[in-house]
Amino acid sequence: MCLAIPGKIVSLDKKKEYASIDYGDGTKRKANVSLVDVKIGDYVLVHAGFAIQVLDEKEANETLDLFREMLSSEEEA
Repeated sequence: MCLAIPGKIVSLDKKKEYASIDYGDGTKRKANVSLVDVKIGDYVLVHAGFAIQVLDEKEANETLDLFREMLSSEEEA
């Protein structure tokens, strides 16, 4: 099973090959964005260190909410 995580681009390098991605709750990581056309503020799906798709903000937030819900129900168990 493959899993892609949505995040928001907060910065881009000069060549626009790598971005700092904010996944929420203070979690930020670098990802390769050379496969998609992006700008700061865009939301992307990241899989295995590569941004593979640009998302709209609503779709990204819905997916992040689902992840948070799954994690909270797991912590309660």
